[in-house]
Amino acid sequence: MKKWENRAFGLLDKSLHPVPSELNEIDWKSGLSNKTERLAQHISAFSNIPEGGFLAFGINNDGIPIGISKNQIDEIIQQLGQIARNNLSVTVIIDHIVLLVGDQPVLIVHIPENLAKPVFPRGKTIWDSYTRSAGQTVKMSPNEVKNLIALSQGQTFEEQIALPNQTTETVINLIDFDSYFRLYNRPLPNGNTAIVKTLASDDIVKESENGTWDITNLGAITFARNIVTFKNLSRKAVRVIQYNGTNKLHAIHEIEGKRGYASGFEGLITYIMGLLPTNEVIESALRREFKMYPEVAIREFVANALIHQDFSILGTGVLIEIYTDRIEITNPGVPLVDTNRFIDTPPKSRNESMASLLRRLKICEERGSGVDRAVSQIEAFQLPAAKFERGEDYTRVTLYAHMQLTKMEKDDRIRACYQHCCLLYVSNSTMTNQTVRKRFVIAETNYPMASRIIYETLETGLIKPKDATSTSKKHAAYVPFWA
Repeated sequence: MKKWENRAFGLLDKSLHPVPSELNEIDWKSGLSNKTERLAQHISAFSNIPEGGFLAFGINNDGIPIGISKNQIDEIIQQLGQIARNNLSVTVIIDHIVLLVGDQPVLIVHIPENLAKPVFPRGKTIWDSYTRSAGQTVKMSPNEVKNLIALSQGQTFEEQIALPNQTTETVINLIDFDSYFRLYNRPLPNGNTAIVKTLASDDIVKESENGTWDITNLGAITFARNIVTFKNLSRKAVRVIQYNGTNKLHAIHEIEGKRGYASGFEGLITYIMGLLPTNEVIESALRREFKMYPEVAIREFVANALIHQDFSILGTGVLIEIYTDRIEITNPGVPLVDTNRFIDTPPKSRNESMASLLRRLKICEERGSGVDRAVSQIEAFQLPAAKFERGEDYTRVTLYAHMQLTKMEKDDRIRACYQHCCLLYVSNSTMTNQTVRKRFVIAETNYPMASRIIYETLETGLIKPKDATSTSKKHAAYVPFWA
């Protein structure tokens, strides 16, 4: 089997079911077009996107497999091979397989991602490069071409240019420099030129060769007055949705943030906290209201979602969804560390420059201890343990509202027990039956319930006895599997 076959099968199935829809990674063709120039554009587009893509011959525009003959297959392979060799700025090595969809033969042509990007039709210029967007082959914008060149040369997302050749006055209008100096607790320099030069010291902007300023992706995503101003970043604005219930049927509030992540962070957290339900607690004959979820945890997990997202995944950004029984915080991109090691492992970020800047501004933790503090606060609020989930192309953290132990599922108990064990271990302590009773508010006389939870977690392999040779149950202590 070819290395790319499983990906081709998965994408084809995804494009055909449940509702047929072409994807950025796959394009249906009922047969071979005689438009050589358009075929070259398709190959250019797939060569320029991450992991490349596929042309699927034998599927009509409605997503119905109509099949393709042996003679057609031979002709397509010959003509596409010639175009890939002769009609592009570089030679593209294509490959193919034939598979049955239902009872119809379909030709899948694999066009790999090219290392030297952008790829464009021969006889044209680099500005005539193509990409895939909303399932269509489209010409790249000048900004997209520049960013692709930057990626090909090893530039990070933050170093790439969001808006080139801007005057000092335009930078002042587009970048929230007031928030920048306020967060740093620095006095405002005298004059616009001095302000912009200070921004340049943090790579918010870069001076271009003609004396104007290039606003970097780092500057735009952290301190934009309005992210929509920067076309290529507009979909990276944070969305907050509140639902009436435990599903997505009835949204009662929805807002999309416009400000940069740094300048808008405090407002974002304030907005989220304002939507959260409260619990009423009586202390010393006085009634006090507390938010259902600890602000420390909300701040930490929202900051992590912003910092660790994968900006190369287009068309999506950080999403915060508030239900009556939970909060889900989702960011594009899979985590770079095992979700079971979030508590003890220092975070790894795809966006180190942004992470470093937000740490200097004290928006996120300096030494990777933020998840520890968040989990500790969740325990203090007697909430179920947070769930850390790795999806196909996303990371999700779910915080749950208060739930009685008797209502918890087995997975909830195991997750809470494991995180409790991790938290104690990184605090130079160990988990025991007594600490588990405290975590779950279990009466001392009901110690068998705590023992059962420990045993359930032991069975998963997430924890282990601190002393494997000890036979004492009463004084047994436990550590995480990685200890």
